[in-house]
Amino acid sequence: MKEKNLLIIFTRNPELGKCKTRLAATIGDQAALEVYELLLQHTASITEHLAVTKEVHYSTSIGENDVWDSSKYYKKQQQGEDLGDRMYKAFANGFEAGYTNIIIIGSDMYDLNQEDLEHAFSALATYDYVIGPAEDGGYYLLGMKNLNKQVFKNKSWGTATVLEHTLKDLQQTNIKLLEERNDVDYYEDIKDISVFQHLLSYQND
Repeated sequence: MKEKNLLIIFTRNPELGKCKTRLAATIGDQAALEVYELLLQHTASITEHLAVTKEVHYSTSIGENDVWDSSKYYKKQQQGEDLGDRMYKAFANGFEAGYTNIIIIGSDMYDLNQEDLEHAFSALATYDYVIGPAEDGGYYLLGMKNLNKQVFKNKSWGTATVLEHTLKDLQQTNIKLLEERNDVDYYEDIKDISVFQHLLSYQND
């Protein structure tokens, strides 16, 4: 059977006051929403030409006429009680559908490109798991060849312990760790990136 690659993209519906709330505490709800919309556009641009099956999983409702071209992305809604449960169900459905290599990413990584994702899929030819560590102690990418339910359980999602506890779950397995990258959660994460400057112009460092 030819290897079948699936990229799952978890995204929040871009709604005022409901996305990038930690960033909004500094720059305001409207600017935070526009930052997130730029991040969505970036994520679409680095994935649309990736030669794998792609699914976008929305947080609250499936979007129409948005940055995700329906001819290139299958659109689904996240299901589950918490982030771990939602990711587990997404992976489980993917493996059940016959995919052999599955990678999940979020949609708030400006520090990521198409080549990074190609490299991650290539790593799954040799490794059982691939993980992209985030600077905040979480991860920005998780890939696997077989469903492992444990990595989605008993985690304090959104905290600095997620990566550490995930790696403990995967002891005695074959893991490829990618380069550490920074996701966007706070003002400090974007204050030096030119594409966001017009949204931060009133900030005084």
